[in-house]
Amino acid sequence: MGIGEHDREAHVPEGTGAVTAPRTLAEALRARGDEGLAALLRARPDLLNPVPNDLTQLATRAGTRGSVVRALERLDRFALQTAEALAVAPDPAPYPVLLALLTGDEGDPVIEAALPDAVALLREQALVWGEDDRLRLVRTARELLAPSPQHPSPTGLGPTVGEATAGMSPGRVQEILTAAGLAPTHDPVSAVAALTGLFTDRDRMGALLDEASPEALAVLDRLVWGPPYGEVTANPTPPVRWLRDRGLLLPVSERTLVLPREVALHLRGGRAHRTPEPVAPEVRVLREHRPEAVDGAAAGQAHAALATVEELLKSWDGGGPQVLRAGGLSVRDLRRTAAALDVTEQAAAFWLELAHGAGLLASDGEADERYAPTPAYDHWLDLPPAERWTRLVTPWLAATRTPGLVGGQDAKGRTLAALGPDLDRTAAPEVRHRVLHLLATLPPGAAADPETLFARLRWEHPSRGGAARSGARGPATGPEAGLPGDLRSRLARWTLAEAELLGITGRGALAGPARALLNLPLTGAASPTAPGGGVEEAVAAERAAELLAPLLPEAVDHVLLQADLTAVAPGPLRRPLAEALAVLADVESKGGATVYRFTPGSVRRALDAGQTASDLHAFLAAHSRTPVPQPLAYLVDDVARRHGHLRVGAATAYVRCDDDTVLGEILADRRSAALGLRRLAPTVLAARTDPATLLDGLRSMGYAPAAESAEGDVLVTRADAYRTPARTAPVPVPDGPPAPDDALLGAAVRAIRAGDRAATAVRGGPAAPAPAGSLPRTSAAETLATVQAAVMTGSAVWIGYVNADGAASQRVIAPVRVEGGFVTGYDHTADEVRTYPLHRITGVAELADDQV
Repeated sequence: MGIGEHDREAHVPEGTGAVTAPRTLAEALRARGDEGLAALLRARPDLLNPVPNDLTQLATRAGTRGSVVRALERLDRFALQTAEALAVAPDPAPYPVLLALLTGDEGDPVIEAALPDAVALLREQALVWGEDDRLRLVRTARELLAPSPQHPSPTGLGPTVGEATAGMSPGRVQEILTAAGLAPTHDPVSAVAALTGLFTDRDRMGALLDEASPEALAVLDRLVWGPPYGEVTANPTPPVRWLRDRGLLLPVSERTLVLPREVALHLRGGRAHRTPEPVAPEVRVLREHRPEAVDGAAAGQAHAALATVEELLKSWDGGGPQVLRAGGLSVRDLRRTAAALDVTEQAAAFWLELAHGAGLLASDGEADERYAPTPAYDHWLDLPPAERWTRLVTPWLAATRTPGLVGGQDAKGRTLAALGPDLDRTAAPEVRHRVLHLLATLPPGAAADPETLFARLRWEHPSRGGAARSGARGPATGPEAGLPGDLRSRLARWTLAEAELLGITGRGALAGPARALLNLPLTGAASPTAPGGGVEEAVAAERAAELLAPLLPEAVDHVLLQADLTAVAPGPLRRPLAEALAVLADVESKGGATVYRFTPGSVRRALDAGQTASDLHAFLAAHSRTPVPQPLAYLVDDVARRHGHLRVGAATAYVRCDDDTVLGEILADRRSAALGLRRLAPTVLAARTDPATLLDGLRSMGYAPAAESAEGDVLVTRADAYRTPARTAPVPVPDGPPAPDDALLGAAVRAIRAGDRAATAVRGGPAAPAPAGSLPRTSAAETLATVQAAVMTGSAVWIGYVNADGAASQRVIAPVRVEGGFVTGYDHTADEVRTYPLHRITGVAELADDQV
């Protein structure tokens, strides 16, 4: 709605008894109570930034294109259908006309019952104003929703007869009247009115269509529900000519005809929409489980999620893959990560984004930038498992980064990379919360039918054609292309899959710990709001951890050693045991019981870390519930006996051994040719390669060399963890301004009311009447005298004020003190006591008696 709609305000003085219908949106807002204004600002928080000076400015801002588009996109399907019906109705439209457009000729009691709430919602959000006998859709919303050749209406209706015949020659209009059996008129306006009257008269319209051939009626049937435009040849068929001659189809160009809105409504039985949807679709139950089974399955998934994140970050402990120049992880590194975790690439992208969103993973910021765990990861490892789970899930609920987009393409055709830019979607947190809250409305243990869940979400936030006009993304590619629906539907599908991976749901049903995390009752219906932040969120996370902890498997301090050089961990191992065993053995398989395998390389790795053979024997004996198998004891002794027999140091590199026959064997081995070895002494070989390459080469030949320091001591190669500098977790991209709290709403309403009193106050002596919006003008002596009189009488006055930056404003103040060239008083506009220099007051006027 443009500013011009607010320039015609009629101010009715209070106490006069005059009651008139509002003529503008500003007047309609002025008639609201404080609760009504607060409801508007709560539903459309973008109107609060900054707080409007008065109600006229609030109404103007509520009619701007960006704000109206945002408000329309947040309507449910039936409220949007109601707005669309108003957009094709006369302006203003009486309530019965709107009802008829939604129910049609036959009526519909369900729609009749739902329509008052839809109109009330549109009124609350300032998209509709006026009494029931004169409902008006704000001008910007009408422009967005009304039919036009460039943007067809969601109703499928076309232009009215008057709009379609604009620009048509008067003679052609008279020809249409004659062909339709109407008497000619003296001017085009009356001719269009007569044709409109014919098309809106059910009896006469029915008689006219009775004359149409079946072929002509078939043409109308193809256009009746839209799109209403059709292409014709230079020589149309007889049925099309018959319709065109009688105005049932009107030309918009040489080759295009349109079905007028009045004709379409007659053929539709008066209904603007083919399928009005006054009631939200029900989310149906797909299957039911015992709540205990759901919680157990969810806890198993939660445990697996913790293990996966830990395995991922442990593999990058010494520094992960490099960061692409444009940001993110390369496709090759993503594939390697997926293979290491034994998951799909899409699942690997999810785990990467989850760790990144929780602040456990980041880039190191060096010149040769790489990914690595953050210091927060070490702190996370020290937490109890249930608390570690909440530290992952809480950021996921609020994250706007969307791993489901990885592998797709952006608007410029570039592939979207994991951990890269352009993965934020502001609707993601809202969709996640709504999906989980809908699951919570089902009985405990019940899994939802996904299709009915998606249908409910589409009803609550329908995809609107106008979204494309305001910058929506183009056709989906990559992983988005195969999924039906708009972005919100894809986000809902990804939410269900990710919630199952995280253990928020089990067997498709919402688990008890997740209900606690969302601040939902453990039984019964869910509220539609998301959990709050700060203390409330921390309490919810603590409660969720308490519920999850008993469901997670207890950590064990032992393994079962087997004769085939494997060890079976019957459950999750305690951290010191898990870390030590990860050095001594390699993980062979994961699951309910983890299987570790001992190899010469893994034993040598433990010896390189400073362990001795006796240390390893003692460790195995202390943590095994079975005797140490003889093959494993032989393996440890054999590797320890050969470990360090060869010494590699830096010459470029050298090999030293007390047994010269071993060095001779190495020189004779063809596999050592690439190392460039030559004998310097009976017990020393020199190499052209660096020590690390020499170590790897000799180990690949089956030897067990040890690294040597410059002093001749064996180097202990413990795995030092590489960490990034301290990093903060990525901040979600907000979807518009945050929802205001009650304190802010109350203050904003008071400020707007006070500003409106200043802008609309009826002014009296000594200043001359001034046009609305202009500042009062009085001399310095008159200003001082009026303010001093107000101090003595305790009355309020209206002042014009120019601040130090030259910005002018008008205010209503109640002066309490005048001294030293300053006036101090209570400023009703700002709702606080302020002091103003008298020389900056342009003028002052007393308020009329009915404004005090």
